Amino acid sequence: MARGKLRIYLGAAPGVGKTYAMLSEAHRRVERGTDCVVGFVEHHGRPRTEVMLHGLEQVPRRQLEYRDAVFGEMDVDAVLRRAPAVALVDELAHTNIPGSRNAKRWQDVEELLAAGIDVVSTVNIQHLESLGDVVESITGVRQRETVPDEVVRRADQIELVDMSPQALRRRMAHGNIYQPDKVDAALSNYFRPGNLTALRELALLWVADRVDEYLNEYRSEHRVSRIWGSRERIVVGLTGGPEGRTLIRRAARLAEKGAGGEVLAVYIARSDGLTSASPKELAVQRTLVEDLGGTFHHVVGDDIPAALLAFARGVNATQIVLGSSRRKVWQYVFGPGVGATVARDSGPDLDVHIVTHEEVAKGRGLPVARGARLGRARIIWGWAVGLVGPAVLAVLLNTIELGLANDMLLFLAVTVAAALLGGLLPALASAAFGSLLLNYFYTPPLHRLTIADPKNIVAIAIFFGVGMSVASVVDLAARRTHQAARLRAESEILSFLAGNVLRGETSLEELLERVRETFAMESAALLERAGDVEPWTCAGRAGFGRALERPEDADVDMPVGDHMALALTGRVLPAEDRRVLAAFAAQAAVVLDRRRLQEEADQARTLAEGNRIRTALLAAVSHDLRTPLAGIKAAVSSLRSDDVAWSEEDRAELLKGIEEGADRLDHLVGNLLDMSRLQTGTVTPLIREIDVDEVVPMALGGVPEDSVELDVPETLPMVEVDPGLLERSVANLVENAVKYSTRGRPVLVSASAIADRVEVRVVDRGPGVPDEAKDRIFEPFQRYGDAPRGAGVGLGLAVARGFAEAMGGTLNAEDTPGGGLTMVLSLRAAGSRPESPGAGRDLAEPERQTTL
Repeated sequence: MARGKLRIYLGAAPGVGKTYAMLSEAHRRVERGTDCVVGFVEHHGRPRTEVMLHGLEQVPRRQLEYRDAVFGEMDVDAVLRRAPAVALVDELAHTNIPGSRNAKRWQDVEELLAAGIDVVSTVNIQHLESLGDVVESITGVRQRETVPDEVVRRADQIELVDMSPQALRRRMAHGNIYQPDKVDAALSNYFRPGNLTALRELALLWVADRVDEYLNEYRSEHRVSRIWGSRERIVVGLTGGPEGRTLIRRAARLAEKGAGGEVLAVYIARSDGLTSASPKELAVQRTLVEDLGGTFHHVVGDDIPAALLAFARGVNATQIVLGSSRRKVWQYVFGPGVGATVARDSGPDLDVHIVTHEEVAKGRGLPVARGARLGRARIIWGWAVGLVGPAVLAVLLNTIELGLANDMLLFLAVTVAAALLGGLLPALASAAFGSLLLNYFYTPPLHRLTIADPKNIVAIAIFFGVGMSVASVVDLAARRTHQAARLRAESEILSFLAGNVLRGETSLEELLERVRETFAMESAALLERAGDVEPWTCAGRAGFGRALERPEDADVDMPVGDHMALALTGRVLPAEDRRVLAAFAAQAAVVLDRRRLQEEADQARTLAEGNRIRTALLAAVSHDLRTPLAGIKAAVSSLRSDDVAWSEEDRAELLKGIEEGADRLDHLVGNLLDMSRLQTGTVTPLIREIDVDEVVPMALGGVPEDSVELDVPETLPMVEVDPGLLERSVANLVENAVKYSTRGRPVLVSASAIADRVEVRVVDRGPGVPDEAKDRIFEPFQRYGDAPRGAGVGLGLAVARGFAEAMGGTLNAEDTPGGGLTMVLSLRAAGSRPESPGAGRDLAEPERQTTL
């Protein structure tokens, strides 16, 4: 069955009109004859949104009971049985009530899509999992309901429902989003203009990145090499010199002038050793560009201008920023330099900026692009000197009589110059040409290619031999320089990567991206298979271009063992690059193995934790639970005995013992169950506003009346908590404090408001806890000091902290002035933030929609 298509309406904040837009689309589809039903849509009491539900078939909700209340959730089974063409499912990030088919609504949507049903859904930008920290830093609100980014990215269509902050606040003020009693708090907290502007920017940038992905996929599929300036991307060419910081800052300023500008700094490592970069300076520049929001890239290329242009076109850059050359004036005789070459070859689609800096003409800088070991310019000059030089010298010597010895030395100097510039072949041509000129013009008989004196033959032979020797030395030096520089460049890259891999700083995808960038390829993938006849699977991939199913389909493949290969697409690599590629492949295999070992270690750690808890539970059952059971059984057996005539006082005492044992047993079992819920992550608090003085007194029922003093003012602000969880947390704290407090000194339970929090303090005058043990006492199955077995299984404080954190609060231990321990339970005040914007709190009639 073909998978259904997912369409998502994305908004920056509650009330922009996502649900209204979704329902409008549903009406359009129904008018076209499409079988469309409402799986789940929440109108939140908004009249205009509720009206839009009229005329649409709604699948009845599934009613679930939880904590003495009934909640309606989407009935996935009913929607699957109905099997419509399109289903509307609001609030994609919603957390389902315990007992539902799936924990999250996006998992329900995945089932509908797998069944071939198209789904239209809604989500706010703050509910994307990767943006949780960013949204919390902006709004001060931590989103509990999130959806994985990949779920939204996989959507076939994303439509941005946009609205200006001013318009959204007007809508809020008119009562079209929240109830009137909550409008003022919302406008002064979550819906502040700054918050809404920042959330809107997040939504726009996220959608822009998605559009960028679509564009790259299209360019890759259609082999588009021409740059499309849809977004300003500025490539900064770095040499490793100190001028790089100036270039990066200038590029950042250029990027700020354009919408969505992006800075990509690239250092191209040469293989001829003529450019020496400072690793320390490159590290500083990497940090600088990342602090400015850009990215740093390291690429190997023999031809620097070509490699720089290839990188720029590969990332669809629109501008290149280079620094003025650091070479001296006389060095320009060897060529125009990298900046001029890049500007000449960039074409009409790339703008090149040459930026001046303080290091201009203070060092050699980037020399001209070189295709051979000695460089194209040196070879050309070598041939010119080797062929033109002897002819010019012969013309000059015909006008001046210096003697044969001097003539030969001058011709030898020209040959040596040709060797120093161009290497072996220009020197060979110069020696041969010079020998002919010496023979013809200066050795008797003159003007004939014959030599009468045998001594002249020896002189010319020595002349030819010296020229060849000098040329051979120059060529050998160039080869050794090339090899040394090549090895240096390889060692720098491999040591950098190996250090990251060994420290665990590089993931498989990051390593593959580094491979792709280093060799200027379109994509890099690590393929593996279980056996010789098994199909290949992709363990990791980076870049763009076609997906590879076999190593044979790639332009370059490097085997790693018998059942793994590193495959690259883009171009064919020279043989000398395969050695570095083999090292990359081995590194990729190590990273993959480490990732799998880490996953296995995490699983083993989880199993070990479970075994530890099970062992502790068995220990608790074997003694702590058996003790009250034994007391209850002994009391019951005594009461049932016919051999003893019990008085009324004795019978009351035995019944009291039974009741105390049952209460203790109930408390122990309750803590064990609560801890198991916390460990499995099944605690879902139902947050509502309540007064602290309504809950705290109810938590004191399990302790003697004269053991606690209560100081909870009625004027405290209300708190946003789950009353049941708060009561259990306070009860555990009070019971623990009473247990360890000094006899005759009651425990103090007080509450006070501090800023936007309400703190409940449980103060005892017991022995206290040292600082190094304050965190350990909150771990499960921990009893401080030499507490007897009868003191419990050590779960009370662990359960109290777990419940506090589940409600968005904190629980910490402090020293009591004068001795003892104070437990500080900090809770969120009801006025500190508006109602948490749940997934899908929308409003009708969006003012503007931007479609992707």
